[in-house]
Formats: sequence, C-alpha cells, structure tokens
Amino acid sequence: MKKYQLAIFDWDGTLMNSEARIVDAIKIAALECGLPVLPDDVNKQIIGLSLDKAILGLYPDLEEGQVVRMAQAYTQSFLEDSVVEMLPFAGAEALLLNLKQQGVKLAIATGKSRKGLNQVLAECGFGVYFDITRTPVESASKPDPLMLQQILDVLQVAVEDAVMIGDTTFDMEMAQAIGMDRIALSHGVHQMHQLDVFQPVAQLDDLQQLNAWLMQHT
Repeated sequence: MKKYQLAIFDWDGTLMNSEARIVDAIKIAALECGLPVLPDDVNKQIIGLSLDKAILGLYPDLEEGQVVRMAQAYTQSFLEDSVVEMLPFAGAEALLLNLKQQGVKLAIATGKSRKGLNQVLAECGFGVYFDITRTPVESASKPDPLMLQQILDVLQVAVEDAVMIGDTTFDMEMAQAIGMDRIALSHGVHQMHQLDVFQPVAQLDDLQQLNAWLMQHT
C-alpha cells in the first residue's frame, strides 16, 4: 500500500466551509461596482482560482481597472463586511492533528490571496499545522501546477510521495498536470462527476472519510 509523506490541501471548500461567504462577497462587490449580480451557482464555479482570474471568469469583458476595483470590493467584503458565517468543515482540526502525529508534512495550495489566507489561518488557529503554504501571490493561479512544484522543492519531497486534496476541477487538473496523486472531496464546490474526469485515487464525501483513508496511506 502506498504511503504518502506529504499531504497538500486546498483551502476553500476543502478544509474551510466558505462557499456561502465567498458567493455573498462576490455579489456585494458586483453591486458596488455596478455589475450584474450572477446566480449563486454561477458564482461558486470560480472558487479556487486566483481573484483576478475568478473575476474575469464571471465578467470576461471587464477592463483591467474594473477588475482591480472589483477585486478591492470583494476583498473588503470578504474580510471585513460580510456577515455570512464561515467555519472549518467538521473534523478538519482532528484530521490535521492526526496527520502531524503521523509525521506527515502538510501544505496548503490555494487560490486565496496571501492576505486572505494569513488572516483566516490566524482566526481559526490552523496555521501551526502547516509546513508551507502557497497562494497565487507568490506563485501562479490554479490549474497551473507551479505552486505544487514550489511546495515539493521547498520540502524536498518527490512528486510520487505527495497527494493533493481538493474539491474543484482546478485542484484535480493542477495535480494531474504534475503527475501527482489526487483525492476528490464532494462536500465542496464542484460535483463528483466533474472531478471524476481527472481520475482521483480516492473519491470521498467528508473529512471523516478522508481521515480514515489517509491513516491507511501515510
């Protein structure tokens, strides 16, 4: 049975149940910028991308200045103004603690900004569990695999000894592009039939199932 030395997690929709807050912040930002408010199901499909790519995914005709304004409005709404509750998925901290006790190295590869990731890690106290985190600010947006390569290089782990865990096609495509095993979670943004295309080594519904699977494979 294969034993992984490194587990790399997506953040939003994988460890943090933040979909509703992200969608709310997108809608508030759109209103502030005079843009049409898109349906929730459309808005959530871009979760996982870097902010500029996400905005252009929703509003492809925006000019650069409009993207910057929308990004600023979104950031303000998400970090400061939104009243939508955001909590880790059940079992998140127990999972991370179990993996650390197993001696597994842990990383985050996320589409969040560095400021946003640092703030939420400080608020939930999860920052202590991770050996390294990567965002598009110091890397490239998913599905480009650069942030995975950076994590492997810094931690000196071979790609075959690492596994990427995520809830979006962006996570799966990024891992597949670099030849890394990947685990698909169905409790986040994209549906399992969307993730199946990328041939994950496991298809799981929640973090309790993930915990049990990883305890046998790390």
